[in-house]
Amino acid sequence: MPADERSGLTRRHWLAAGLLTGLLPHAAAAQTLPLRISNGPRRALLTLSLGPGQRYAVTAAASPTRLVVQLPGLAWPTANLPARGGLIADLRFDPATDRLTVLLAETARARLRPGAGAPGELRLEITPIEEDAFRRLVAARQPMLRGTIAEAARTRPLVVIDAGHGGRDPGAIGGNGTLEKRITLATALELKRQLEAGGQVRVAMTRTRDVFVPLSARVELARRQEAALFLSIHADSAPGARGASVYTLSDTATDPLSEALARRENNADAMGGLRLPSVTPDVARILLSLMRAETQAGSARIARLAVSELGEATNLLPNTHRQAAFVVLKSPETPSALVELGFLSSSADEAALRQPPHRARLARALARAVDEYVRG
Repeated sequence: MPADERSGLTRRHWLAAGLLTGLLPHAAAAQTLPLRISNGPRRALLTLSLGPGQRYAVTAAASPTRLVVQLPGLAWPTANLPARGGLIADLRFDPATDRLTVLLAETARARLRPGAGAPGELRLEITPIEEDAFRRLVAARQPMLRGTIAEAARTRPLVVIDAGHGGRDPGAIGGNGTLEKRITLATALELKRQLEAGGQVRVAMTRTRDVFVPLSARVELARRQEAALFLSIHADSAPGARGASVYTLSDTATDPLSEALARRENNADAMGGLRLPSVTPDVARILLSLMRAETQAGSARIARLAVSELGEATNLLPNTHRQAAFVVLKSPETPSALVELGFLSSSADEAALRQPPHRARLARALARAVDEYVRG
């Protein structure tokens, strides 16, 4: 059975849509590849209908500049799809090597496209990166993406929710004895419930109970599972501060409050009894330089959406979107934001955060922001 019929897509569907013109020998001209392409100068989307169980790996290569999509055992005919005029310069599939070669107009990388696709689809979003970053991907000789096409439910983007503090590290303590670690866990669990009820995303938690989790382990969880988004939930302490706020990564804090909050949160490992070697400023700059442009843009976008939605649910700290060097936001691959639900040093915020209905409103606001984010 031809590959396009096995995937549930007939030749007539692909030909009628004009989605692929293969430069094939006459005998193979009736065969078409189950592939769609949206090709702009700053962003391309490549959608391959492969079927559950198909393995894939995406690597970068030079001379010429290209991405190579390895698809073991895929029964496609030899094909060449001109795609000039955008980020993708050309597409070629070679059945002898099970390899789809994506020739690039400039250095770029691929990541899994957020949002639920059709069952059995691999959706690759291709965006430009600096030449130095592309050279590092080539030199690494490791796939930037790899996996197996799963059922439809598994193609939904993954959101990692990080409930701040936990275990031996209580976080901030309010004037009435409210522990930050309990507020963050309760809100994170409610956010998980609401996101899963919405059905647009999968959710993973860095902790689901009162345990200590090192900052590096929280970040690594999101990276290892190729999360589309990482949200860290907090309710800190800062004299005079009141209201919700959202923070994204920067090596330079936007203000003294953000700098102090980052310093406090970055000490969480020490509070939990873990001692990590200090990082020199040069190493810190290198880590920050690994942040891809699209990762920073994604972080800024979820921050804007979260601020907008939180503003409908609670009081906001002035200059609500701020930046600082939070360790927990330093994944170079995952758009990330830290959400302060309020400040336990404020008696008004503490009283509100102790109430389940208020925490549910905050979770609902964040769920709306996440849903809008993954819809693109």
